[in-house]
Amino acid sequence: MAFRNKPSSPFDCIIFDLDDTLYPSTTGIGASVKKNIDLFLIEKCGFSQSKASTLRVELFKSHGSTLAGLRALGYDITAEDYHSFVHGRLPYELIKPDIQLRNLLRSIKQRKIIFTNSDRIHALKALDRLGVKDCFEQIICFETLNPNLPNSIRPDEFPVVLKPSLDAFKIAIQAANVDPRRTLFLDDSVRNIAAGKEMGLHTVLVGEGVKSKVGDYVVECVNRVALAEVVPGIWGNRVDDGDRKISRTNSELDALLSAYTAVGA
Repeated sequence: MAFRNKPSSPFDCIIFDLDDTLYPSTTGIGASVKKNIDLFLIEKCGFSQSKASTLRVELFKSHGSTLAGLRALGYDITAEDYHSFVHGRLPYELIKPDIQLRNLLRSIKQRKIIFTNSDRIHALKALDRLGVKDCFEQIICFETLNPNLPNSIRPDEFPVVLKPSLDAFKIAIQAANVDPRRTLFLDDSVRNIAAGKEMGLHTVLVGEGVKSKVGDYVVECVNRVALAEVVPGIWGNRVDDGDRKISRTNSELDALLSAYTAVGA
């Protein structure tokens, strides 16, 4: 085992998904989003209650989101109206401040960026509730991926671009100005992780009970012990002749991370 005088890391930037990644799906926000989408389909588009849930799932699978699918089908729905309805009535109070997550993020010296399919207003509210908004230098969101959408004349003029499409990742990589080979990407979606790998990103699949081998790494949740144990290269203080997965005791991890907690975002 070798120790370096000047710690180095294979990563220059860490890109995080937001929903169900920085906070768990058990929070209940995701369930509320699905409920609100169903209500949107019923109240704004005239679908029956029995059809709404089925259509939501179908459009997600075929187009990446209900909004993208509806516009592709010719529904003249603006992103602003859709997001205002679906996200504007979410119970954000369910998201609690996470001091452990904040300490973890502040321990990471590299650039930290959010990459989400959600709109910017939702991203800012969720990050603010978590208490980590100031830990990120950039938010790549729906508006970043779809800058021409507000200028469209027809619903199908500019197809909605979202993860997991490779076009979305190309836009994100360009917007973040990163080298994919030196960038770590964390997401709870197997499809998003697969697309990230195809674009050359190092990947971490996040989720409880995940057994997929799609990601380079797998963690149940984004916390200080799990992430530091599985991807110690983030902190770059230890090299083991190319071995990327180094086991540490909890006390070693605590000592490592607490040493960086004073570092700003």
